[in-house]
Amino acid sequence: MTKRIAMWSGPRNISTAMMRSFENRPDCTVLDEPFYAYYLSQTQSPHPMFDEVVASQPVDYAEVAEAMSSGHCLSPLQYQKQMTHHMLPGCDLTWTVNLQHCFLIRDPAEVINSYTNARGICTSDDIGIIRQFELYETISALSGQNIPVVDCKDVLQNPQVMLPKICQALGIAFEPNMLAWPQGRRDSDGVWAEHWYASVEQSTGFSPRVVAEVTLNNVQRSLAVKLQPYYEKLKAKAISMN
Repeated sequence: MTKRIAMWSGPRNISTAMMRSFENRPDCTVLDEPFYAYYLSQTQSPHPMFDEVVASQPVDYAEVAEAMSSGHCLSPLQYQKQMTHHMLPGCDLTWTVNLQHCFLIRDPAEVINSYTNARGICTSDDIGIIRQFELYETISALSGQNIPVVDCKDVLQNPQVMLPKICQALGIAFEPNMLAWPQGRRDSDGVWAEHWYASVEQSTGFSPRVVAEVTLNNVQRSLAVKLQPYYEKLKAKAISMN
């Protein structure tokens, strides 16, 4: 029976690198942002490669949810890279009870800075930090799980310590292969890899954390202040490196 792990993250985090890490396990297959086409079809948000993304996946929410919950999978372990902003308000989350969950967080100011640099604009809905907190509360209640939370900066600072801790929290054995992977694109990558994955395609592991200069304008700073409490609430639950 396949164990399905949903890693819930916003954009401009290390979610793709984490997907690489899990895919390098001999027992694991991965799914890249399975609700992306649904999200775009509902919101009509003008994302890069909009038409290609919508054409590449089912847009029916129920169909995707069923596939994530009980779809055919030959591997013992399945890693689902899930984006919090793809779960639109009011969507049915009962399918999540069949999965093991983990939440990946990043400081809002860093997310806003990175997202704006990549796309030119950034709203609260774009990066899903409030939605991430809402999902944590809802899925925790539905599943009855004590869901682990991981701060990306801790993984980048010491992956040798954090990855075994993450695996332990998820009830799976740690695989040393998770610490490194071959360069390049994967067949499992979404079609949007062409636009978003240039950096991770060059990677061979979790790069040491570089504290980039964060330069926010007044509107962006206000957004960061608005989002900070939600990040802090999740960070209080984060796995410690100690």
